[in-house]
Amino acid sequence: MGVAGCGKSSLGAALAERLGFELIEGDDHHSPGNRDKMRQGTPLTDADRDGWLTTLAGLLAQHPGGAVLTCSALRRAYRERLRAAAPGLRFVFLDLTPALAQQRVSARSAHFFSSSLVDSQFATLESPVGEPGVLRVDAAAPLTQLVDEAVAWCHATATPHNPEAA
Repeated sequence: MGVAGCGKSSLGAALAERLGFELIEGDDHHSPGNRDKMRQGTPLTDADRDGWLTTLAGLLAQHPGGAVLTCSALRRAYRERLRAAAPGLRFVFLDLTPALAQQRVSARSAHFFSSSLVDSQFATLESPVGEPGVLRVDAAAPLTQLVDEAVAWCHATATPHNPEAA
């Protein structure tokens, strides 16, 4: 989880492969209207995200043995919704600076997310640091390091209900 440009898709794909779980790419489940708003540089509201979060929660609930979900999950209320659908859900928070997020988003050419929205993502972000089941990592670190760190944490925090879910 984290703001645009933090590396959710890259880390999510690598974690899913390493852990042997299905990857649920959150961006794939935005409505066409939400995609249009983001393409035009209009920040999404809580109401805009409602259906998207419902879909993601449903997808998580369909994978009781575990899955890897890439999702901004910017507000605590969003994370609580996802936790309600998948008890024991854990979050890897990819933390980075606004400048690095802006640089990364600006460098993407084939993504619908406008770089003008980076500031709104930081304004919406409620840091999950201190919440249960959250690992904060430095999104500027190399991907291999992030994968190793997240996998080790997943194994160390596994429970009988949630053997390795990330």
